[in-house]
Amino acid sequence: MMESLTQQLASEAMSIIKEVEDLGGMTQAIVSGMPKLRIEESAARRQAKIDSGAEVIVGVNKYRLEQEEKNYDVLKIDNDEVRTKQIKRINQIRQDRDEAKVQACLESLAEAAKSNKGNLLALSVEAAKARATVGEISSALEKVYGRHVAKDQIVRGAYSKESMEKTGDQGRHEYETALNNVQNFSKQEGRNPRILVAKMGQDGHDRGAKVIASGFADLGFDVDVGGLFQTPEEVARQAIDNDVHIVGASSLAAGHKTLIPALRKALNEQGGEHIVLICGGVIPAEDYQFLHDGGCELIFGPGTKITDASNKIIDLLKQ
Repeated sequence: MMESLTQQLASEAMSIIKEVEDLGGMTQAIVSGMPKLRIEESAARRQAKIDSGAEVIVGVNKYRLEQEEKNYDVLKIDNDEVRTKQIKRINQIRQDRDEAKVQACLESLAEAAKSNKGNLLALSVEAAKARATVGEISSALEKVYGRHVAKDQIVRGAYSKESMEKTGDQGRHEYETALNNVQNFSKQEGRNPRILVAKMGQDGHDRGAKVIASGFADLGFDVDVGGLFQTPEEVARQAIDNDVHIVGASSLAAGHKTLIPALRKALNEQGGEHIVLICGGVIPAEDYQFLHDGGCELIFGPGTKITDASNKIIDLLKQ
């Protein structure tokens, strides 16, 4: 049995390696978006198994405590205060450093990138020693190489296929019920429910957001995915331009108490008062009321089933 599993693993790995080589190597594969899509496809399939209980995670979808502890002693960060202090610190560094030396280091770095001669890492280290910021070092290289823009593609079919074929009667029933709810809404409203899945601030953890986007797309939502590191104002503009019903903000980096109310404010100021704001991610239960008061209508924490979230959103839109 072990030899068979080892051979299966090796064979499947070699098929992926060959696919990468056919694309021209790993760099070209990353540019095409293939590795990220494969990871997201696997994550969507696994989420369907977790949602149905076909894959057990103790404490999440099985053997949960009757009385779950909700309020934990967690470190609270004042994001505005941190931002103010960091800006002040950077300004002080720029004031104290040898500006001519910094610019010379940055020019040497850009020239090495342009000529393809020299050690970029060593030159970056020298620039950092001269107190150039990470942003300035990146900008010097960006002048030559440009900026990588990830492809915001949505994996389709993985969540639905897994739900219908590999999660048993419970998973199939829950998926079909959620799908019917979306279809009924579409018939009543004359169009599919449309959601913008957004990431804001310095939160680059987008796997969960992409899984949500994939699951909702399979359930019949029209799904837009925002870019990483957007401001609340940028998300609000995209939501209004795309005429969405809902904005779903994913928060995994403790910025929810700053960014969620700011997004609600930006939506209202730009004419999006009618757009429903929801959020999900790693958010302490004790912060829920603060977010509700700030204009967030639904909050989905860890362990939420995609089908349950869909049903609650549709019920809210019907009100």
